[in-house]
Amino acid sequence: MPTSETVPHSRVEDVLGVLTGTFVASFGLALLSPVGAVTGGTAGLSLLVSYLLPLPFGAVFALVNLPFLALALWQKGSSFTVRSVLSVALVSAFSLVHPRLLDLGDVEPAYAILTGNLLVGIGLLIVFRHGSSLGGFNVVALLAQERLGWRAGYVQLGLDICVVLLALTVAAPGLVLLSAVGAAVLNLVLALNHRPGRYLGA
Repeated sequence: MPTSETVPHSRVEDVLGVLTGTFVASFGLALLSPVGAVTGGTAGLSLLVSYLLPLPFGAVFALVNLPFLALALWQKGSSFTVRSVLSVALVSAFSLVHPRLLDLGDVEPAYAILTGNLLVGIGLLIVFRHGSSLGGFNVVALLAQERLGWRAGYVQLGLDICVVLLALTVAAPGLVLLSAVGAAVLNLVLALNHRPGRYLGA
């Protein structure tokens, strides 16, 4: 439980943490895109839309997150929302950088999906611990954890299952199954590492 010795992150630590988390998460998403895989949350929804329409992932990701960021402003205040807006913008920007600097055309699908989701989970964990989110289902999961005591990872897993099932409309069943396993890996990272009362450096 929190004590008087708890030391909050400094502003510099928060900036560096958000930069690190968004970069790691965006790189994980960059691994998913070349193999046509999805993940959960609004990132998964945005990937699906980018496969169906000639729109860049970054732009779709920003648009899909708008209603969730409005929810964040209403329920969690301006500081969290501003950080989340910046985090979403950074992921959108980084998503334009990775394909230009790294050729991922020959990556093996199972490796891309599992590693990509693991990296997204790690990135989300870092972002959460610096008072931010990547919008979307992250906001809903964090609110459920704070208000109801439900673990954020498990809440997000339930929502992510719905997104992965939607992938059946655009991807082969085998790829969707791998995507489901990947989404489970992502949410396991959150469930094991982001628990109420465990981390005191907020």
